[in-house]
Amino acid sequence: MLTRSFSARREVAIGLGVYSAYLLVRRLVVNEEGRRQAARNAERIVAVEERLGIHVEPELQALLLPRRRVVAILNVAYVTLNVGLTIGWLIRLFRRRHPDFHRLRRATALATLGAEPVFLLFPVSPPRTLEHFVDTIADVSGVDLDTGLIAKLYDPIAAMPSIHVAYAVVTAAGIAETSSSALVRGLAPAYPPLVAAVVFTTANHYVLDAIAGAALGLGALRIARLLD
Repeated sequence: MLTRSFSARREVAIGLGVYSAYLLVRRLVVNEEGRRQAARNAERIVAVEERLGIHVEPELQALLLPRRRVVAILNVAYVTLNVGLTIGWLIRLFRRRHPDFHRLRRATALATLGAEPVFLLFPVSPPRTLEHFVDTIADVSGVDLDTGLIAKLYDPIAAMPSIHVAYAVVTAAGIAETSSSALVRGLAPAYPPLVAAVVFTTANHYVLDAIAGAALGLGALRIARLLD
């Protein structure tokens, strides 16, 4: 059975190791050729969605664009709240020495690492780079995710699968299983669809990205449970 000891030093090392793997893939793929490939793959995803009748992201954007305050809130949610809640909930469980911490942290790490081969072999530009979408974070909040220091901290051509949705699935499961509040446990299943709506309306992910991200999160949870 895996150890149940709680070591802050070990958790920091695991977190840095997973993030380093992510940045390594970013370094390998974010170049001129990688961006060209990512643009082609984005067009392919749009074409598949149109054939399936699920290319609804532009319509969702159009509904919210006139409501700039709402869009600004969604921008903040996309940039900070999703990952912040995932990490924050894990920190909460760690500090409480909760017995489910290791499994949920393992699922989060597995979701991140599981996405890396796709990021490397099938880079995809986000919807905001296409002509029929609006980059709400740049247009409304004035933040350019593709230049400066911000662009060096994440992979800007890793839309498929959606790590945001994968994290949301893992975090929602964790909250549903570990929260002491019946209300919070009851609301937890609504979190992944809410995150999906955020990534669609801010033009950072496609519907297919969200589906793949949800599958990744569920798979990571299942594997983490088997390893428990």
